[in-house]
This record gives sequence, C-alpha cells and structure tokens, in this order.
Amino acid sequence: MTEQDVAEPKKILFLFSDTGGGHRSATEAMIEALELEFPGRFESSKVDFFREYYPTPLNRAPEIYPPMSRVPQAWGLSWKASNSRSRTNVLNDLSYPYLRKAAKRLVRENPADLIVSVHPLVNSHLARAMRKSPRPFITVVTDMVSTHAFWYDRRADLVVVPTEAARQRGIRFGIPAGNLRVIGLPVAERFRQPLPDRDAWRRERGWRTDRPVILVVGGGDGMGGVKRMAKALNEADLEATLVVVCGRNEALKEDLEAVDWALPTHIYGFTREMPAFMRASDIMVTKAGPGSISEAFLCGLPIVLYARLPGQEDGNVNYVLDGGAGVWAPRGGDALATIRHWVDNPAAREVVAEASRRLARPDAAHQIARLIAEQVGVLP
Repeated sequence: MTEQDVAEPKKILFLFSDTGGGHRSATEAMIEALELEFPGRFESSKVDFFREYYPTPLNRAPEIYPPMSRVPQAWGLSWKASNSRSRTNVLNDLSYPYLRKAAKRLVRENPADLIVSVHPLVNSHLARAMRKSPRPFITVVTDMVSTHAFWYDRRADLVVVPTEAARQRGIRFGIPAGNLRVIGLPVAERFRQPLPDRDAWRRERGWRTDRPVILVVGGGDGMGGVKRMAKALNEADLEATLVVVCGRNEALKEDLEAVDWALPTHIYGFTREMPAFMRASDIMVTKAGPGSISEAFLCGLPIVLYARLPGQEDGNVNYVLDGGAGVWAPRGGDALATIRHWVDNPAAREVVAEASRRLARPDAAHQIARLIAEQVGVLP
C-alpha cells in the first residue's frame, strides 16, 4: 500500500431509489459500516437514479411506488409475469434505448472506484453503460428470499445476497456460483446496540413498564393494514401496551389519533428512533418487508406478519415461519390468538424471541464493507 493510497480516499457510488424504504436504509448502513471499518479511507455518495437521472415517467417512481404497492394483486401479477431470465432480458433490451443517455450520464457524472447497486431495475442498464469501463460493479440484493430475476446481471463482478435461497435463485438466473456471496441484509449499526436501561427509556416516553409492548409498523410509508391491525388489538382486551408507527402516512396517523383507545396506546409518525422502539418492545406486528424482518431479528422480537406483497415477499413469510421466529396471520383473529398467547405466556414468547435472534446477521453491513475494501485494494 502506497502513501498515495492512504492519502486519497476511494470513491464508492451507491445507486438506490426510494421505491420502498429498504433500498435507502441498506445503502446508509453500508456507508456507515465503511466509515466504522475504515475511517477516512472511503468517500461514499448515493444517487437515487430514478429521481435524479431517469426520464419521465420513471423519475416519478418514488411517488408512484406507494399507491402501486397498495394494490397487491396487480403487483403480484406483474412481478410473476416478468420473473424469468428470458423476460427480463427482453424488457431490458426494449427499455435500454430509451434509458441509454440517462444511464451513460449517470456513470459519467459520478466518477467512482467502485459502484454498488441496491436496486434491481438499474443493474442491466448500468452494466451496458459501463461496457468500456474498468471499474468494478457490485450488486447488493435487498430482497430476502423471493428475489426477482432483475436483480441478477452476469456482468456484475459480485452479487451479495441475504440468504442461501437467494443464492440458489442467483445460480438459476445465470450468475456463476463463485460470483455470489451469502452475507445478509445490511442493517444500521444502531439496531445492533441494546438500550442501556429499557425501563428508563420507556418511562421517558410514557410507555408502561409493567406490560409487554406490542409494536405495530407498516414500513416507512405506513402501508399494509396498520389501521386494521391496531384497531383489532385495541378491541382484544390484552394486558399490553400498544405502540403504532404510521411512517409518512399522515392520514393514517390522524385517523388513529382520533380513536378512543382501550389499551395504553402511543401513535407516532415517521421516526428515526426505530432501533430504540424495537429494543423497548416485546412483540412486533408488521408486513413482510425484508428490512423490518431483518431489524426484528437483530432485536430478538417475535414477529407477527399480517401482510405481504405477492411474489416479492412470499419467501420472507416462509423464512420467518421455518425459522420459528414468528407467525403468518393475515386474518385478525389468527393474529390476536397468537399475540394473546405471547402476552400471557412470557416463556413461550421468549422461545420465539430466541429463534428470531438466531436468524439475525448482525455483521452483514461490516462484511459487505470489507468486501468493498477488497475490491478496491484497501484490503489485500
């Protein structure tokens, strides 16, 4: 390693888009881990390629995504219809002439020693735009199990996946086994840190300390039946405290604030305190998003999954069930029966919590940071 290598930070470009919360949070977790592992050795930047570079109407994708995902049947049909190697090849071939200038401008205006993609819909276009570039290109897959063919482009130098099932799908879609790494989903450092004093943290926010806390979330956009689940829990006469996070869904927050709650209940909008919320809770009720599930594993939470995106999140449900970390309960009655059992039986709840902890991959972001360092010569 030369003095010049030490003096000049390596430039890493992360490509993501705010079509769902997981792409941005995974990107930020990797940037954080790079700085923790290699202070001052990397200069990281992130670009929302849809919003900042792609033409209309694709530049509206972050705004279009939430209403689209609220129609799960249509989402599932489109996901399944396009999910094959041959079909994605056709779609990429058809779309590239329209996106070629944007993709090349993206590469040209963002010089970097390495590019990391955390979104399935940029990979093929990026690989074509970089055809004559010597820079390495890595894909970090942020879906957990049911990974779409769009994720897997054979021109990527490496493809990092969160589970063995995702690795097997990568092989099926044409990625050489040697170019796949099973590491896990990158999650922010603060999810790895326990609360110094859980009861004190609860008291500061007015949460009761003598009852289990049920945390109900629906992702950053407050999707997936949060209102239905919260109201069902309120009517169940549980010896518990209810905490509901509505994300950016202001209408949902206003609706829930108007409810006459029978349980001790706390309603929040978008918050950056989710790591502490999870650490201070005992049960998590959520849709089957990969980010929320991975975070729940790190915090050792029993999980009730009440909604999923067909196709894309089907495998997540099976992964949680097969690992003993929670239940699939799309009907309110099923969810309530499980939650009541966990509330009334702390020992049974702890068995599921321990299973959740076993599925966690707390070092994933740091392992990916070291992999990036190897690719650009910071590590031998």
